[in-house]
Amino acid sequence: MDRDVVIVGAGVVGAAIARELARPGLDLTLLEAGPDVGAGTSKSNTALLHTGFDAKPGTLEARLVARGFELLSGYAELAGIPVERAGALLVAWDDEQLGEFARIVERARANGYQSIRELGTDELYRREPNLGPGARGALEVPDEGLVCPFTTPLAFATEAVLAGCELRRATPLVGVERLAGGGFRVDTPGGRITTRLLVNAAGLRSDEVDRMLGGEAFAVTPRRGELIVFDKLSRPLVDSIVLAVPTKVSKGVLVAPTVFGNLMVGPTAVDVERKDDTGSTAEGLAYLRAEAGRIVPALLEHEVTAVYVGLRAVTEHADYQIRFDDGYAYVGGIRSTGLSASMAIAEYVREGLGLPQGPARDRPPPRMPNIGEGAPRPYQQAELIDADPDYGRVVCFCERVTRGELRDAFDSPIPPVDLDGLRRRTRVHMGRCQGFFCGAQVAATLAEHEAGRDA
Repeated sequence: MDRDVVIVGAGVVGAAIARELARPGLDLTLLEAGPDVGAGTSKSNTALLHTGFDAKPGTLEARLVARGFELLSGYAELAGIPVERAGALLVAWDDEQLGEFARIVERARANGYQSIRELGTDELYRREPNLGPGARGALEVPDEGLVCPFTTPLAFATEAVLAGCELRRATPLVGVERLAGGGFRVDTPGGRITTRLLVNAAGLRSDEVDRMLGGEAFAVTPRRGELIVFDKLSRPLVDSIVLAVPTKVSKGVLVAPTVFGNLMVGPTAVDVERKDDTGSTAEGLAYLRAEAGRIVPALLEHEVTAVYVGLRAVTEHADYQIRFDDGYAYVGGIRSTGLSASMAIAEYVREGLGLPQGPARDRPPPRMPNIGEGAPRPYQQAELIDADPDYGRVVCFCERVTRGELRDAFDSPIPPVDLDGLRRRTRVHMGRCQGFFCGAQVAATLAEHEAGRDA
């Protein structure tokens, strides 16, 4: 066999699995069809660090989200992943939603989460005076938080690569089959790989990979979620994550801060046919603006910085689909909670494959560059600038990204190969001008590094 393990998909779940399995002596390959780690569904979500209070009790999802919250909270602190402990308020706007509170509290406690409590309208409006009129009350979930959706998969993949994992980007899976004597043959445009163990963490394409091996356990229906990001001047309007009472289809539209200092509204929840249908729609954006105006009316006085769209990998099953079959693990149906559950999913997959915990877990993870607002950025650190003036040379003035940060991104173990990758590592182009000011300089920097790779 060429490899011990091949993991298909380098989203946040696949990268977490690679980190969990990587260790000296284990030949591990992580395949990603796209140009970068975390460049698909993982980059386009609400970036909540969920406690799992509202998961269906007794499900695998409920178990892994709660465990993942614990694991990722600790890991983020060690790795420097931006986290904001904002807390959440689940707001009822009518009698029917208010009547759901008892069921939601019961579910939270069944999931082992005891800190949930009810707030009356007076306390709610004292906490969040900019909420629109008509709120009937809220449930407080004080431990819900925000996490950087970009740095998290990059941290996992970086640690895996440093521990010996081979990462192959822009390498789609074109075929796979079981070998008669055990193991698997994996076909890619770059050649054939044989492996003893195979992990299918292909997200939206996980059902397609499973069907290559004769599986029919689930089918993925992409669910489009549109989100609006408002300008940083809107950030003081809310202190907490403002959640909706969930429906059978989705968790509803939320208003939440981001670790980058913006406010975000969304997502929509519309099932679509194509797994690449990531375009925004006039209907979706109009709906989100109407919801923003209802939940926090003053939001509509602020400029929109960006609109983005993510596709969730929904299946016909209400729970995560994680199974093991003679050296093959498939990890399907991981929806919006996958970011929070990622490290617990990885732990579960390692145990399901019968692999021991590696010695890499005994050492601290690599420290990732900070791109959040909760800790000092390089342009704010005089000692850092004194030692290296490039950290004081701002390239992107909207997001205060420096020349030193761009250089560090290209010098990292997993350097970016395009503008999208550079954005997710540094925040360049993510501000209110969307690259109008810094675009030419950033493009020249990318071209320079591309030429260096080709030389």
